[in-house]
Amino acid sequence: MYYSHFGLSQAPFKITPNTEFFFSGGNRGPILEALIYAITHGEGIIKVTGEVGSGKTMLCHMLPTRLPAHIETVYIANPSVSPEEIVHAIAFELQLDVDRGAPRLEVMQALHDFLLARCAEGKRVVVFVEESQSMPIATLEEIRLLSNLETRNDKLLQIVLFGQPELDDNLRQPNIRQLRERITHSFRLEPLTPGEIREYLMFRMRAAGYRGPDLFTNSVVKHIARTSLGLTRRVNLIADKALLAAFSENTHTVKPKHVEAAVRDSEFSQQMPHRVEPRQLWSGAALVGAGAVLGIAIYALLQHAGQDPATAARVPATDRPDAAVSDPARSRATPPAAAATAATAEPVSDPGIKSGAPAVGGDKSAAAERTDLLEARLAATRDWLAAEAHATYSIQLMGTNDPEQLREQLNALAKFIEINSIFVYRTVAKQKPSLTVLYGSYTNPRAAREALDKLPESLKVNRPLLRTVQGIRAEIRQHQAS
Repeated sequence: MYYSHFGLSQAPFKITPNTEFFFSGGNRGPILEALIYAITHGEGIIKVTGEVGSGKTMLCHMLPTRLPAHIETVYIANPSVSPEEIVHAIAFELQLDVDRGAPRLEVMQALHDFLLARCAEGKRVVVFVEESQSMPIATLEEIRLLSNLETRNDKLLQIVLFGQPELDDNLRQPNIRQLRERITHSFRLEPLTPGEIREYLMFRMRAAGYRGPDLFTNSVVKHIARTSLGLTRRVNLIADKALLAAFSENTHTVKPKHVEAAVRDSEFSQQMPHRVEPRQLWSGAALVGAGAVLGIAIYALLQHAGQDPATAARVPATDRPDAAVSDPARSRATPPAAAATAATAEPVSDPGIKSGAPAVGGDKSAAAERTDLLEARLAATRDWLAAEAHATYSIQLMGTNDPEQLREQLNALAKFIEINSIFVYRTVAKQKPSLTVLYGSYTNPRAAREALDKLPESLKVNRPLLRTVQGIRAEIRQHQAS
């Protein structure tokens, strides 16, 4: 909204970890260089801690762009799993040919063989574990055992733990001291000082295309420093809203009153952030109704496709933009088989979903059309999963146990963006039949991560994550077997 007013080419203070906006001040640059050195030359386990919003995820995203080509990276974004599941998660991310229900020893042997083969090729594998403070103690111990995989001269698996300060508390427990002793490098992201915040603000503005004089006076910077507590995510939120407030007054000078308005809108307290456990993938239903979660996602996807949600319902189908052109996040088109299935697939019965859909063809009621669209996406997803390579990636947006609500939302979504970019499959969450919603199809993890980074903030509330086709297939097989 305020971009042209300040001569910006893009948003300067988004909270998503865009590597173009990596700020090397505040000791972030030296820590990044030290991490690169530790990963390429070190042994043992590496630990990075910092408060919520201090920039850990940005470092995690920067590392693959700076590490040598012979180092392969694996991301574990949700480590709140059992010891057996963490081994499976790493195996699936590496596309190892192991069944979801395979015993731990079989998975460990497959992992060991894979790492030995990589080592023989002169390659190395590093696992980045985000939000590791939420990892159960038993799973942390499993991480230690994974670090034992080695040849006579080299470690086969490098592990980097990213976590909040609670991770240090967990590592102080006596029953985990063996892991603590394996940590060879430990880094901590400290809050930015007022001087560093001034540099940070103008660095982000310049990176976004600003070419004017310094917008932030000493009093403004001090106010932002005091209310943000030096945490970059808070700085971003305050600065973004302060610029919007200045724009609304048609001024190019950010004043303390604009910061005060931004802080009031953000409802920041003067205390350090509460140390809460990160949201789990399926926690949206516990926080708000499934319909609200899906509604927010549909609204965000409409915005992502360049469609105004407030007027979308009034736009004729012939006038809406082609999503294949308007959505730059997709790295390639949806497979033709999936597109064809979406138009012709017949409804598939499933005891977990109340369908009642008539056969495709002939006159249909509006309710039947809504049912057919969900069943068509389920069928299209099956074809997509059958046709794609193991290494294909997609973005998991959310899960819901309300199929009727999902039908309604898919029906609305199909009018405004290409529905073939949405995939849906049946699974089980918290012992209940559920539907998982995916977005996009990508040939490599870098393209998928870039697309995830570009998702609207409202879509990131449920912590979307990257999934491989292999991992999705394994999950489906597991629940079919059970």
